[in-house]
Amino acid sequence: MKAKPQSPKLLQEFKAFAMRGNVIDMAVGIIIGAAFGKIVSSVVNDIIMPPIGLLVGGVNFTDLKIVLKHAVDGNPAVTLNYGNFLQVVFDFLIIAFAVFMLVKALSAAKRKEETVSSAPPAPTKTEILLTEIRDLLKK
Repeated sequence: MKAKPQSPKLLQEFKAFAMRGNVIDMAVGIIIGAAFGKIVSSVVNDIIMPPIGLLVGGVNFTDLKIVLKHAVDGNPAVTLNYGNFLQVVFDFLIIAFAVFMLVKALSAAKRKEETVSSAPPAPTKTEILLTEIRDLLKK
């Protein structure tokens, strides 16, 4: 007996998986995140890091390296580029701090909006009746 090919069933299962709302939402989020990442990288590299470089004496961290083996006969030098690592760590810390401040500001705005917009709920019929009874008893 020959086994039936599983391709059509497998393709149908994959299509069902790929067309779920969560997967599509995640794909859109990843694409937007990648585009936003370029914006954030530009802000960090072009706006934030130059003043920091000035503060630390004009050091460009990406140029810092340790030469493990010098270039010989046209072969490039073997280097340990720790400056690039430092630059990536600084970028991460700056981005993380900026995102933290953004989330904190959004949370504060949301809390303020909830406080302003949350009027006390209307009294229930039972509460209204009890209030009327109380008022009658006071008289």
